[in-house]
Amino acid sequence: MAKMKAAMAAVLVMEKEGVTQAFGVPGAAINPLYAQLRERGSIAHVLARHVEGASHMAEGYTRARAGNIGVCIGTSGPAGTDMVTGLYSAQADSIPILCITGQAPRARLHKEDFQAVDIASIARPVTKWATTVMEPAQVPRAFQQAFHLMRSGRPGPVLIDLPADVQTAEIEFDIDTYEPLPVYKPAATRRQVEKALEMLDGAERPLLVAGGGVINADASALLVEFAELAGIPVIPTLMGWGAIPDDHPLMAGMVGLQTSHRYGNATLLASDFVLGIGNRWANRHTGSTEVYCKGRKFIHVDIEPTQIGRVFAPDYGIVSDAKAALQLFVEVAREWKAQGRLRDRSAWAAECLARKASPQLQRRSDFDQVPMKPQRVYQCMNEAFDRDVTYVSTIGLSQIAGAQFLRVQHPRHWINCGQAGPLGWTASAALGVRVADPARRIVALSGDYDFQFLIEELAVGAQFKLPYIHIVVNNSYLGLIRQAQRGFAMDYCVQLGFDNINAGAGEVTGQGYGVDHLKVAEGLGCKAIRVHRADEFGPAIRQAEAWMGEFGVPVVVEVILERVTNIAMGTEIDNIVEFEEQAAAAAGAPPAARLAA
Repeated sequence: MAKMKAAMAAVLVMEKEGVTQAFGVPGAAINPLYAQLRERGSIAHVLARHVEGASHMAEGYTRARAGNIGVCIGTSGPAGTDMVTGLYSAQADSIPILCITGQAPRARLHKEDFQAVDIASIARPVTKWATTVMEPAQVPRAFQQAFHLMRSGRPGPVLIDLPADVQTAEIEFDIDTYEPLPVYKPAATRRQVEKALEMLDGAERPLLVAGGGVINADASALLVEFAELAGIPVIPTLMGWGAIPDDHPLMAGMVGLQTSHRYGNATLLASDFVLGIGNRWANRHTGSTEVYCKGRKFIHVDIEPTQIGRVFAPDYGIVSDAKAALQLFVEVAREWKAQGRLRDRSAWAAECLARKASPQLQRRSDFDQVPMKPQRVYQCMNEAFDRDVTYVSTIGLSQIAGAQFLRVQHPRHWINCGQAGPLGWTASAALGVRVADPARRIVALSGDYDFQFLIEELAVGAQFKLPYIHIVVNNSYLGLIRQAQRGFAMDYCVQLGFDNINAGAGEVTGQGYGVDHLKVAEGLGCKAIRVHRADEFGPAIRQAEAWMGEFGVPVVVEVILERVTNIAMGTEIDNIVEFEEQAAAAAGAPPAARLAA
């Protein structure tokens, strides 16, 4: 046993639990913890410019590599409330992050002390556990419980609130004998998997739907192995994108109202059986359950018991970690294949592959207009980046069109907050990914409005030498909201453009595009370049990579778009509006069905 400050015990426990990196902003009420971090020197720290940014950096750090748990730290009061958005985003997508906040001394709680707020109560709905530790001796066990909860069952975030006097109090603690608590993950039984395969055997046109739980469980290779053994095509969800490579013959496309492929929706509608693994049947994936479920049976495998039947009642449910379930699916499928018990699915798989290759089920991207159409930007991105690129994005028409046109070949190479979708997430998360993996090729994708949220975090990349490419598609609009407002016959409070009085002759901001993102980026210590035409994109990327190598800072590549483009989406998976095809038909142009995507 050794005597130490409770804050030191917290640092030692984090070390034992594998933490080597934190993101945050110091402040008076959390300085005791920072003092112990400084004394130990074992946990690196990135200083954010906004505490919400720190929480999203922690998310990006967790999402980048299996086993990572991002840590974000802030002081009392607004620091905690600023991080609630990050906690919500992490909770929504089952991402474990640890948020640590300072708090007023215990004697000053409930006395309206400066920056004293009951952050544990505020954060409780968006965390697996949120607690204010009132007894110094409980600090090490609170941190032990936090890591146990974050890793057990459905992963998720935890908040620990530490009053200043709790942090500085002396306690007895023996770190030498400390061990992390065993992680609990429910596992499918062999009988359950056999029953699921028996049900699959009765299907003519089955599909696998792979959710983010497959990636969280680091089970993508098992998913592909099972799909290949059984010959069943795979539909990844937006959070599961990359679990099977886009160019794999069994990758059948994505399904949904927005972030989907035409051939993916067509294949789902042609199916008669769906085995969902690690997914939650999100409404942007399903649309109405009446359309999504009609004419097909479902098996749902998920780590969280209360997810089974939450959106609709499956024909069979299995509560299991995705990796544990897929290990059994592979084991049983191998045995059955050796015994000749698995049906030949080659005709169905070929039919799905033919849909994927069909020109009639592609979307056009080969536009030559200036200003550029966004579809052409994604074609340029596909041409400029190789199979190993990692995309980071959040929400908006930029993300939706990106999901329709980009290609992802590896798990954890599409890093996206799927359910919460907070604007400003992209830059912060990309920095977290870069900290987690110094060598990866990282490309962030933002619309201009997402980029303007938390834009100050670019300075973090400059200060800490965290280079990545940030592509900003700029139409000076809240594009997704503008498109949604069509249903109200209005275009109201969604225009970001204005005549910037500081724009020089010929500058894009002098044409009513408003904010000069290049000057802002350069003012924050980064490099930036602007693209107007498709033939400028490739050279811009090469210049960006040269700058990253020379200066080690983020590089912004801004692409000027036409002001209004409607991106394909709809109210049901069988009722997606292909706006560009409609426009081409109205103009008498060749239909997009004849043009390669």
